[in-house]
Amino acid sequence: MTDRASARASRESITGRRSRVPEQVFVGLCWLALLVPLLMLAVLIVDVLLDAAPRLSWEFIIEYPSRIAERAGIWPALVGSVYLVALTAVMAIPIGVGAALYLEEYGKRSRLAGFVEVNIANLAGVPSVIYGLLGLEIFVRLAGLGPSLLAGACTLALLVLPIVIVSSREALRTVTPALRESGFALGATKWQTVRHIVLPIALPGILTGAILSMSRAIGETAPLIVVGAAAYVTFVPDGLQSQFTALPIQIFNWVSMPQQEFLVNAAAGIVVLLAVLACLNAGAILLRNKLQRRNLA
Repeated sequence: MTDRASARASRESITGRRSRVPEQVFVGLCWLALLVPLLMLAVLIVDVLLDAAPRLSWEFIIEYPSRIAERAGIWPALVGSVYLVALTAVMAIPIGVGAALYLEEYGKRSRLAGFVEVNIANLAGVPSVIYGLLGLEIFVRLAGLGPSLLAGACTLALLVLPIVIVSSREALRTVTPALRESGFALGATKWQTVRHIVLPIALPGILTGAILSMSRAIGETAPLIVVGAAAYVTFVPDGLQSQFTALPIQIFNWVSMPQQEFLVNAAAGIVVLLAVLACLNAGAILLRNKLQRRNLA
């Protein structure tokens, strides 16, 4: 009996090890799929930093563009990108969160909600250049805004709106029905429950979607080119109707230059763009973490 039991235990041990082999292989492939993109990203960032090192300086940031590569700066494009992202956030985030609240809290079974959901799903897969053509026709021509900062921000707001809506809806779904019912049990109205219970709890997730949408907006080039962003601007935008440029447009302009020195400027512009993106994301993440800690408290 003892020999039979030991043989059975040995067979079960071998079977268990064999059954774990596919799982270990799958876990290894998952790690490989994670590490390869990170390694490629690290190589690209290091390569760009090495190329940009000769031009990375405070003077490069605060100087204006020039046809002489050694004197060219990125200040108008940097200010234009910050203005664009700020205006895009002011327009896209409130509208997107409001649409998500309506679809998730008020209009779940209505025909209007179904129609909006179908269009949001379709808009999420539209190429960015199509949004540029839409912005050119609606904002630049029909609305008479021209190739202005406001027209560019409106176009980018349309571009990121589906991302804001979808991510905000997912954040609202994380709020359990029991919390809503507790608000109703205390005599709160639907709006009071949404405002004081649902929205504060879902706000960290909504900010995550806002971070993703603004990260996409700051790196877009095709819609801005179609709308009419200038490739060479020697002044800072002084109003919503002012002509503008942005960091991706300026980088694209330098890359198209034949001189090697402008390629170095383009690498330095990429580093500045990554730094701005990292600062914006860091601020939003800190705010999100603060709200999460407040909800847990």
